[in-house]
Amino acid sequence: MSRDLHKYTSQTNFRLLVGAFALLFVVGLGLIWLIYGLPAAVTGLLCLLGSLVPIGLIWLFLFGLDWLLKKANPDD
Repeated sequence: MSRDLHKYTSQTNFRLLVGAFALLFVVGLGLIWLIYGLPAAVTGLLCLLGSLVPIGLIWLFLFGLDWLLKKANPDD
């Protein structure tokens, strides 16, 4: 059994992210579907997908900034 804590941390963060999205999309949209019907669930899906656009843009900006800084400072 290895004791790579960086791998464990990244694996745990990934699992938490997947679980949060599963709860949000499956449980959240499922409850909307049960209570309000299919058209409301489709609208909820469109709203959730639309909210992912700014989150994705922020993540892409931060990832690009990290890549740029690592390229500028290869010693670190």
